[in-house]
Amino acid sequence: MHLKTVDTFNELRPEKFKSDYYNKNIPVVIKGLSKKWPALQKWTWQYFIDIVGDKKVGVYNNIKSDSYTPINTADDYMLFGEYLEKAQKGPLDLRIFLFNIFQHAPQLTADFTWPDEYMTGFVKKFPMLFVGGQGAVTHMHFDIDMSHILHTQFTGKKRVLLFPFKEQYKLYRKPWEVLSVANFENYHQNFDYENFPAVKNAEGFEVILEHGDTLFMPAGYWHHMEYIEAGYAMSLRALQSSLSGKLEGVWRLFGMRGIDTLMKKTFPKYWYNRKLRAVYKNARNAM
Repeated sequence: MHLKTVDTFNELRPEKFKSDYYNKNIPVVIKGLSKKWPALQKWTWQYFIDIVGDKKVGVYNNIKSDSYTPINTADDYMLFGEYLEKAQKGPLDLRIFLFNIFQHAPQLTADFTWPDEYMTGFVKKFPMLFVGGQGAVTHMHFDIDMSHILHTQFTGKKRVLLFPFKEQYKLYRKPWEVLSVANFENYHQNFDYENFPAVKNAEGFEVILEHGDTLFMPAGYWHHMEYIEAGYAMSLRALQSSLSGKLEGVWRLFGMRGIDTLMKKTFPKYWYNRKLRAVYKNARNAM
């Protein structure tokens, strides 16, 4: 892997953000974007337990899903408060993602400000919370709706690996899915280049997010995240400004995913083998 450090600023003017990062589809970290948000100090483990601890949520372990499994299928369910208490106590290879906590506690939306000066198209009905225990992993994928993301870390440290969408074949993307066949867990210590040699040529970025850091992930960026410490973050999503970008997101969300789910249910073995052959053929061509 050829990795660069994500550019990081304490402050970044919206005009410079747009010209140097948004328009060029380059990730960047802005440390000061959230500094005026009440959420930065107000949102604590106990605060979340008190207001939404009784809600049942899906939790996900570190085992990579196979090509037979529909995406976003939870591995278990538990009360949100119970999960948060476990996460605080030590290593826990369970995480929660795409949790719209704001549906259960709408007062939380007063604790942050939508940064409309940086980009347009925010999907303001769906800010999402992501939580992970120490050691939890979000495996390499890109977001199916192809939105731009502002991802703010509130508690704990998280290691993030990023690649532009164009690197998809070097990353061994599963056709008709948003996932990679390769396992990037602990990539910074050891990666299986023997079985996934094309990854050697992939060009990307890495960064460690800490309290208050906001990462801009351009639309379609592949990302892999590892929780160095237990923590939680919020993602604000913004649709692409172009019509083609919006249509691409709609197709992947409803068309691509629908076809893939249908084939997994109808012809699982045939579909699995066909996709796997394509994965390695595409990787060889990309080398």
